[in-house]
Amino acid sequence: MKQTLTQMDARALPEDHPAVGKLTELFGDHTFFLDQGGLKVLQEAEPGGEDAQVGNVVSLADWSDSTSSSLQTHKPVLTGVVIALN
Repeated sequence: MKQTLTQMDARALPEDHPAVGKLTELFGDHTFFLDQGGLKVLQEAEPGGEDAQVGNVVSLADWSDSTSSSLQTHKPVLTGVVIALN
């Protein structure tokens, strides 16, 4: 997680946050990140592929208001941001 946060402007949602249970039900077991655009997760590149040492940032929800207090989920979308995992 530290490696990811040094490469993207976001904060990790703590595992004990009340929303993590519902997010895990919806999207699976991930570390969830919040940034200026909304909710993101890191998806590892295909195991064994040439990009095995990187992860792709995937957007799962966008802020639905100007105060960044409510999220609107959507289909997972690759953001184009790649994080080095090593």
